[in-house]
Amino acid sequence: MRRRRKTVVVAVVIRRVLICAICVMTLLCFLTVHIYVAPFNRLPRRLHLNHHNTRRGDIIDYNKSITEQSLTRNLSRLESNEASSLITKPKENEIQYKSSISEHIKNTELVPPHFSTSPSSSKLNMTSGIPDFDKLWKPPPNRDFVPCVNPNPSYTSSLESRGYLLVHTNGGLNQMRAGICDMVAIARIINATLVVPELDKRSFWQDTSKFSDVFDEDHFINALSKDIRVIKKLPKGIDGLTKVVKHFKSYSGLSYYQNEIASMWDEYKVIRAAKSDSRLANNNLPPDIQKLRCRACYEALRFSTKIRSMGKLLVDRMRSYGLYIALHLRFEKDMLAFSGCNHGLSASEAAELRKIRKNTAYWKVKDIDGRVQRLKGYCPLTPKEVGILLTALGYSSNTPIYIAAGEIYGGESRLADLRSRFSMLTSKENLATSEELKPFMNHSTQMAALDYIVSVESDVFIPSYSGNMARAVEGHRRYLGHRKTISPDRKGIVRLIDRIGRGAEKDNRKVYERIIDIHKTRQGSPKRRKGPVSGTKGLERHRSEESFYENPLPECLCQRDPSKAR
Repeated sequence: MRRRRKTVVVAVVIRRVLICAICVMTLLCFLTVHIYVAPFNRLPRRLHLNHHNTRRGDIIDYNKSITEQSLTRNLSRLESNEASSLITKPKENEIQYKSSISEHIKNTELVPPHFSTSPSSSKLNMTSGIPDFDKLWKPPPNRDFVPCVNPNPSYTSSLESRGYLLVHTNGGLNQMRAGICDMVAIARIINATLVVPELDKRSFWQDTSKFSDVFDEDHFINALSKDIRVIKKLPKGIDGLTKVVKHFKSYSGLSYYQNEIASMWDEYKVIRAAKSDSRLANNNLPPDIQKLRCRACYEALRFSTKIRSMGKLLVDRMRSYGLYIALHLRFEKDMLAFSGCNHGLSASEAAELRKIRKNTAYWKVKDIDGRVQRLKGYCPLTPKEVGILLTALGYSSNTPIYIAAGEIYGGESRLADLRSRFSMLTSKENLATSEELKPFMNHSTQMAALDYIVSVESDVFIPSYSGNMARAVEGHRRYLGHRKTISPDRKGIVRLIDRIGRGAEKDNRKVYERIIDIHKTRQGSPKRRKGPVSGTKGLERHRSEESFYENPLPECLCQRDPSKAR
């Protein structure tokens, strides 16, 4: 009897233990299914927006997000609008980054009013991991390089003028800017009085803007007063003086101007430079001439008041959404027609571009194989290729991206692939009202100036093509403290993308890692300007050099602590 009772007690105990175990297992399964603990490196960032504080120009409350320090830094940078700089001057310890974050920041489904999005990507998904933040946004170490453009003690004020130099600039905004700065240096070399240059009105863009519409004319004259004499127009009664139109040789050095050009003063009192682009060598010029080019470019040649004001407004509106990328998407009709690049275009579009190239007299090369151009890396990246690049580098789909460009060839449909990856695309046309942009409309040079300002002030600048604007913005960002500039390896990118298209590679993390790897040394860090490619001769030798205005180091940037040089 006792044995039977003992057996019953043991059975009851076992049953209760089993019931408890089943309950515990059920509870654990429930918690596993319904609770997810986010890894520390996946904490999302919130773009805090509400309908009451998103008027254009307002600053958004970020609730101490990881972008707060950079927001404060950049706004204070914009408020300092010193007269001696085009936009701002570099500052010490420009950005201090935190290595960790103390709060979880929630996502939001609200879309900023200045950004247009595709229906499928309206939800914001700011999930940039903390360890990746520095890789994405932090500028490269500037190694204490700072501007050093003051002339040497032996430098004298402008000498007595021997005649007048008239200049007809050519090209778009940035080609003209470089040409004007070169002409300032040439005027110094040949002891000329420089007449305020005439902007190009006959190029592809047919822009009627005058110098004073784009640049601060009085500031330009006064800032250079110790270097050369600059006047707004030829004095009255000058018509009787002998004049000559001269095509200065491309990439010429000091001796050419001191001997061949300066000797023309014996016969003429007015020399008109028929073109301004690439008339002065990149290298092997006296240090004071190189420093003068930098003073002209980064201090004297300031944009007009209305352009600077509008540019600052656009920057403020971009900055209100936090850190942003300025993407120079050079996929416009003129660029594609000139370069012969037609990848991803329809047959009718390619035919239209060939016709434009054929009918543009001053474009010398007519027959171009677009496929060969692209494989050599000579074509601008398409919007789709740019989207793959940005995704590979790790930028969130909600990264604010400012498109610095004119009208994209193919319109909104051409941007579909890029927008499918990055929902927060915008431009000056979206950031500003039509009334605000009205003074600049139909003036491509002035519109390009607005893009230039937003690009120089961006947290990251990425050009899809290494054209005149890309080089000018990169050089200016180097001058201002080596701000982060990612220069795409177009040749490497298109080959990887083509392998994906053929099925040889999959659009996966391994491909992205390869793209990351080839761009590790293309972030805008300090380096000496590259010389000519070995084996090249004549004009090709000069063209193979890195442009002076793309990288003004070493002449215009000096290291405060030489021990940090590498």
